[in-house]
Amino acid sequence: MWNMKGLSKRRARRIVWSYVFLTPQLVLYLTLTILPLVLAMPLLFTDRVNYTDIDWEYIGAGNFKELARDDSIRAIYVSALGRTARFTVMNYAMVYLFGLGLALLMYEVGFRGGLFSVIYLPYMLSGLALGYMAVMLFSETTGTVNLLLLKLGLIQHSFSIKKPEGTMIALPIMMGWRWAGFYMAIFLAGLLSIPTETVEAAIVDGASYFQRLFRVYFPQMMPSFIIASIFALFNSFNVFDELVALGAMDYNTAAEFLSIVVFKFGFTANRLAMGMTMAVVAFVPLLILSILLQRLQQRLQYYD
Repeated sequence: MWNMKGLSKRRARRIVWSYVFLTPQLVLYLTLTILPLVLAMPLLFTDRVNYTDIDWEYIGAGNFKELARDDSIRAIYVSALGRTARFTVMNYAMVYLFGLGLALLMYEVGFRGGLFSVIYLPYMLSGLALGYMAVMLFSETTGTVNLLLLKLGLIQHSFSIKKPEGTMIALPIMMGWRWAGFYMAIFLAGLLSIPTETVEAAIVDGASYFQRLFRVYFPQMMPSFIIASIFALFNSFNVFDELVALGAMDYNTAAEFLSIVVFKFGFTANRLAMGMTMAVVAFVPLLILSILLQRLQQRLQYYD
């Protein structure tokens, strides 16, 4: 426990109130995320089909062996993992196109609280509502986006967002728009942490905007880039509600990402333990990568 005697009363009071405000969030995180994960881990080594199954048995690494050896299960898993990986790459590009672009615009023209709220607002929408909004906007017959693109002559025929070609194009754009405000806040924090003296010195030395961008802004924004990368990685694998709205549970195979396949195995096909195994096999590498990125981010901050 920290020694409060060496701290001023104001600072000690600030630390206490920080813990007071942090405690509810910490309790929710522990009870809704960490505790269920710990309780679910033993399921990996059983043949349990659902939560009401009372005739389950421990099978050791049987689920992992079946995932590796069963051709049909492995094919479904690898296909879903491939779709998720392709979406992750496109979603990562949207993070910088929307988030970084808006942050740079906000930084250059000046911070505006009202504009920030408007851009951040889509993040507050539920994924399911956003998905159904996208379905209406991209409707083949009455969708505003389709009609506008046809009017401008950018496309020859209207397309459906619930079909494979429409899903892979529209989904990253939809997710980029929804998370634009969130990533903009991360990048804007990195920009605002750059000393104004450094920027002014670059301007006095005659550096162009792109020279300032790549030699002043970006090098000092590396911690923000790493934080955004961690969030983008996990958010790409956690996307679920939007996929349901796009027909992933029915007929749209392009929307069958890893999260959908895990849900189907766990709650539709009565293969709860196998669904958990699929999730863990993908989760462990992501966790290791995020830890490495976090350590890199801390090291960069230390050297700064």
